[in-house]
Amino acid sequence: WPPPPPGTPPYDDGGASAHGAAAGGAGVGSGWGAPYQQPAPKPGRGRGGLLGAVLIAALVAGGLGGGLGYTLARNDDGTSSTTVSASDSGGGVKRAPGTVAGVATRALPSTVTIQAESSSGEGGTGTGFVFDTQGHIVTNNHVVAQAVDGGKLTATFPNGKKYDAEVVGNAQGYDVAVIKLKNAPSDLNPLTLGNSDKVAVGDSTIAIGAPFGLSNTVTTGIISAKNRPVASSDGSGNSKASYMSALQTDASINPGNSGGPLLDAQGNVIGINSAIQSAANGMGGTSQSGSIGLGFAIPINQAKYVAQQLIKTGKPVYAKIGASVSLEDTADGAKITDQGAGGADPVETGGPAAKAGLKAGDVITKLDDRVIDSGPTLIGEIWTHKPGDKVTITYERDGRSRTVELTLGSRTGDS
Repeated sequence: WPPPPPGTPPYDDGGASAHGAAAGGAGVGSGWGAPYQQPAPKPGRGRGGLLGAVLIAALVAGGLGGGLGYTLARNDDGTSSTTVSASDSGGGVKRAPGTVAGVATRALPSTVTIQAESSSGEGGTGTGFVFDTQGHIVTNNHVVAQAVDGGKLTATFPNGKKYDAEVVGNAQGYDVAVIKLKNAPSDLNPLTLGNSDKVAVGDSTIAIGAPFGLSNTVTTGIISAKNRPVASSDGSGNSKASYMSALQTDASINPGNSGGPLLDAQGNVIGINSAIQSAANGMGGTSQSGSIGLGFAIPINQAKYVAQQLIKTGKPVYAKIGASVSLEDTADGAKITDQGAGGADPVETGGPAAKAGLKAGDVITKLDDRVIDSGPTLIGEIWTHKPGDKVTITYERDGRSRTVELTLGSRTGDS
């Protein structure tokens, strides 16, 4: 973990490349698995490269959004206009709890805008939400990564109250992090967590975040797809890839939305906004890209498990099959490599895959009822499970399809 980065794809535009990983914690390969939909840039962080699988990310630069908003407003205010007096006899406005306005009213006080700054002064903006009454805030790893080692973190609520915070734990593979407010207030109201397994395509969604630094922004959409394989990396030299089987939404998600909640129509958190697909780079004279209606969120059932582990031990726990898979550009499945990272055996001795009889050269095509078209897809699906879960693996060997059941193992930490 991680393997060598794949070669730069022809549509990368920026000369950077993403990093991969294997289903057992080590892997090799020279490309992303083919048709798992060009994954997406993470819409968070700032002042640095941020890749979504094979695309340059849309980054957030702290203060940029506010500056743009002020400029546009000032320009509009400077034009001539005609003032028309309107009647104030329209009556009071009542908003039912189930409306978007009602959901936003309840959820906004429990979201925060996160400013992360490294010890060298570099950083950016993201979002998070209240997880419990003890002051734990859930967000993306790439939002707070620069502040993990000696950096500075602050979290600001919509009412303007700002708190210093510290990183409790972070998981690069899952792209989930937990921070804790220092001197947390006693009246915190955690957001209610929904059940992402019950989400259906077409369900309404509400996203809250700080796109381009514009805090407390609410956007709406629907669930466009489920179980969308997404791989991404923050693009730094020591970056490790993150993988998810994502909820896809067309709610407007932009740089700065990272770590914010994706809500259902009742206001329950169903995901953590994490990545976007962008059509082009460049917005307002920067390298940041905006929403084209393709946003991806980490399902909350997975994120909840990860957050609980981070709060408990400070380290993430990953499920694994104990085999190194290729990240080559193929639609045939996830092939177990002939050699693991650093010359290690591709199938871990005594591991789940070995006990199930899997060998180098086997091509995994399904995990339970999920079709596996690439190594990254397999990793993302494995990580939706917990260590100890039993799964059914379908694989091909010598032209024959075989099925075997195995019990997932575990790996602690990102290294």
